Amino acid sequence: MNFADKLIKAVNQKESHACVGLDPRWGRIPEEIRNKAIAEQGETLVAVAEAIIEFNQGIIDAVAQYVPVVKPQIAFYEQYGHQGIRAFEETVAYAQEKGLLVISDAKRNDIGSTAKAYADGHLGTANVLEGLTVDLNTDALTITPYLGCDGIKPFVNNCQKNDKGIFILVKTSNSSAHELQDIKAEDDELVFEKLADLVDEWGTEVVGEKGYSSIGAVVGATYPEEAEKLRNLMPHSYFLVPGYGAQGGGAEDVVPCFNEDGYGAVVNSSRGIIFAYEKEEYSADYKKAAQQAVINMNQDINTALKKYKKFAF
Repeated sequence: MNFADKLIKAVNQKESHACVGLDPRWGRIPEEIRNKAIAEQGETLVAVAEAIIEFNQGIIDAVAQYVPVVKPQIAFYEQYGHQGIRAFEETVAYAQEKGLLVISDAKRNDIGSTAKAYADGHLGTANVLEGLTVDLNTDALTITPYLGCDGIKPFVNNCQKNDKGIFILVKTSNSSAHELQDIKAEDDELVFEKLADLVDEWGTEVVGEKGYSSIGAVVGATYPEEAEKLRNLMPHSYFLVPGYGAQGGGAEDVVPCFNEDGYGAVVNSSRGIIFAYEKEEYSADYKKAAQQAVINMNQDINTALKKYKKFAF
């Protein structure tokens, strides 16, 4: 099944457009989990990995009933070396066992054989020896487009071949995004608008039965006016929307990312969910806090979509 179709099916099952970012930070993992890992493994990177795995599995257990997709940011795993990568792989496998789609937030790109290696590693199978393969087995991957179409094509090919998805950075949520993305091109289009045209073009061959392409776009909640313009430029692309919650974006800010049919976007929240237990209004139990934070997020987004007559369920 086409990735976009799989995503819409999961969205409908959970009646949720939320994505939970699994971005563990050692110092913010509950102390009892860290202490347990150190007691069992010593002050080692093995202990760090075990703590991350336990923490992530607890979050996944808490939210799996309420969201269609999770998004581990690979930087929070790579910083701990091969043990961190092990934690990433075990997190991905556990999330998929629980019926969740997984977006690897790795922002990969290159050209030629290097791009193909990235594409095979994250969205396919890397053949090593006869009978030996490596498969990170994520459902989708974030991509940076700076190198142009020859850096995108290997990923698009694997989306077609393996029913995977990609989300291409178009208008990001960070405050300095305008320094490059808002530069005017020769035809007076801004760079992010030109990127949107390309994403729409690249996605034409990977459109599923529901009318959405597996070639999506990253569009920040912190720029709602630009998001509305991008929604018109990329009507068939699913948006991955960062910037909600901790970065300042609210429920009404994400509404322009949705099409009139009530689909077209998944909205990510990382710190606001996984570290909700640090806030006074939530339970000190990190799993209960994450679950309630997700329920609140779903209610807020669905209420905003109803208000603007974009409610899908």
